[in-house]
Amino acid sequence: MAEGERQSPPDSSEDIPPATQNFIIPKKEIHTVPDMGKWKRSQAIEKLVTLLNTLDRWIDETPPVDQPSRFGNKAYRTWYAKLDEEAENLVATVVPTHLAAAVPEVAVYLKESVGNSTRIDYGTGHEAAFAAFLCCLCKIGVLRVDDQIAIVFKVFDRYLEVMRKLQKTYRMEPAGSQGVWGLDDFQFLPFIWGSSQLIDHPYLEPRHFVDEKAVNENHKDYMFLECILFITEMKTGPFAEHSNQLWNISAVPSWSKVNQGLIRMYKAECLEKFPVIQHFKFGSLLPIHPVTSC
Repeated sequence: MAEGERQSPPDSSEDIPPATQNFIIPKKEIHTVPDMGKWKRSQAIEKLVTLLNTLDRWIDETPPVDQPSRFGNKAYRTWYAKLDEEAENLVATVVPTHLAAAVPEVAVYLKESVGNSTRIDYGTGHEAAFAAFLCCLCKIGVLRVDDQIAIVFKVFDRYLEVMRKLQKTYRMEPAGSQGVWGLDDFQFLPFIWGSSQLIDHPYLEPRHFVDEKAVNENHKDYMFLECILFITEMKTGPFAEHSNQLWNISAVPSWSKVNQGLIRMYKAECLEKFPVIQHFKFGSLLPIHPVTSC
């Protein structure tokens, strides 16, 4: 549907917290493996791009420092300290004044989404925090249902670009990497959304993403192929050796089956894994309280 033809979205006032809602600073709730049960039962665009552009500019303003260790450049901590200080101000540029009370809560997820400043690492838990950041903006009404395509392919895509720049500039370690048996050292969600983008493509099939020529010619248009290109830039050697899981996925006959399999894998390997979810923080917008039955 053309932009000018877009119909007014249905009233979604039930999704918007009441003005009297008490926002709270999100905190960790997953302390032990049994606590994972809470998570499974929980209730749990332009301005956003500008926000991400600011994070990108700060990388340019904070070059790596000379240090003996190849990985985990300590300049990242300087970059992160800037975000830690300015996060609420950045979020305030996105959130309307009448929702200002939500800013401290939402800002926590932005800070959690860029990696860990102590370990100088990044992984799927941090990626999930950015998804939570976007989810919070949806729940308070800043983002709407009819923004969903732009949320993924404009905002989240820009987030990926900034995270890749962070990873390369500061040589960040993968958080909880499973080595060659993991899907990817750093990301997971873009493979899910990227595979959905390719469903019913007239000529690109899953087997093509291990074809260097196909990737080079199409990566700018497809999120999945952009992920593959980044992997090949960061790793050396045969693809089947450094990305064995993805190599196996390339043999799946259709993108719809790839997509379905990746969703199941994300649930099992990320959302239901204690080492990932133990760091997730819960507040009023993404509570850990069980869903109330009707």
